[in-house]
Amino acid sequence: MGTESIVLRYVIMARMKPLMLFAVFASLLPAQSLSPKWEELTAEDFVKAIKQANNTCVLPFGILEKHGPSGPIGTDLIDVRYITTKAVQKEYALVFPEYYVGQIFEARHQPGAIAYSSQLQLQMLQETVSEMGRNGCHKILIASGHGGNTNLLNYFLQIQLDSPKDYVVYGLSALGGSAQLPPAAQPSKPGVDGHAGEIEAAMVMASRPELVHPERGKQQSGANLARLDLPAGVFTAIGWYAMYPNHYAGDASGATAARGAALVEATADRIAAAIRAIKADQVSPRLQKEFFEKISHPADTAQ
Repeated sequence: MGTESIVLRYVIMARMKPLMLFAVFASLLPAQSLSPKWEELTAEDFVKAIKQANNTCVLPFGILEKHGPSGPIGTDLIDVRYITTKAVQKEYALVFPEYYVGQIFEARHQPGAIAYSSQLQLQMLQETVSEMGRNGCHKILIASGHGGNTNLLNYFLQIQLDSPKDYVVYGLSALGGSAQLPPAAQPSKPGVDGHAGEIEAAMVMASRPELVHPERGKQQSGANLARLDLPAGVFTAIGWYAMYPNHYAGDASGATAARGAALVEATADRIAAAIRAIKADQVSPRLQKEFFEKISHPADTAQ
């Protein structure tokens, strides 16, 4: 072998080594993780993701309504989606896109509120979970980020027993009281939390600080006007308007991104724990199947 050939060989080897090292290094890297967001997956990756999630999916449930003088109309929608995305980083599950077809009749007098009919609310929610189930979501957690959805969701969960289904729907309120929160997530002072108050404004500030205006927090009153005088336990649909006509309860002026970050982390931990428990739940699917088998011949049920 001539001198020129030997030199050329070593030049080629020298150039190949970095490429070989890169190939070896690349092979040691973990495979690209699948997005937990339903809308970001290709059809092929969706099949992989539903398996990785153990057929468990989350439907973050927000709303479009006024949030006092400080918060964006989509506060609940932004918060619950962001928190759920954080939660599934701790316990993987598929997350459905932004969903806001909920109950908000009490805010119809305020700009920006989108209040769908009660029939559409129920139909849309049923169609959505049915389609999620058809796509392999055997367990569906509806994580509600809006207090006005609570009664709607409770009723919706109950009527899942009206006809046989091959999926189970669970519900969880993403809203939590201050007593359940760590010190960093506690309010700046008593009485500031509530609808569109410090707690909600702070949570938006954790992800979208440019959308929140705490300096406007005192431009309107978030005080309870207590205009109804009814016995304890008696309620009426106009009750919220009687208390908070500004659709604002509390005071958002002291909201900070630091408190919001602590709130998001604590709530994400709670949702992740719920997802983990739902994945492990073998009793609900078994009992639901047993129930549906019995409803076709109730006379045979042992008494």
